Amino acid sequence: MDIRSTLKELCEAFNAHDLVRIMTFFSDDCVLEMPRGNNPGDSRFEGKQKVREALATRFEGLPDVHYGNEEHFVDSDTETGISKWTLTGTTINGARKEVRGCDFYTFRDGKVVRKDSYWKIME
Repeated sequence: MDIRSTLKELCEAFNAHDLVRIMTFFSDDCVLEMPRGNNPGDSRFEGKQKVREALATRFEGLPDVHYGNEEHFVDSDTETGISKWTLTGTTINGARKEVRGCDFYTFRDGKVVRKDSYWKIME
């Protein structure tokens, strides 16, 4: 498996807002940890359906969301990858957002089993 190519394809799918394509990269028992929540566990979603629903909120809340300036790093020995990016978009209330962040991915048998996101909000 070429993790770097997979990370690039995932980024393209996110920029296309294509949830069907995005979810083809995830295992049935996947876990998503989003960057927001009052407690660390508040932003954890388990299972493909819950992960899909959580990701859909990103496109609903930021309809023009785009991940640019992406960089991808891979450790093939541990089947992990990191994607760094700058997220830009406009909320449904018209507020412009720009966030520098990264996703930590863990793979098993060619599928994402964990996606853990971190943001640095630029104000």
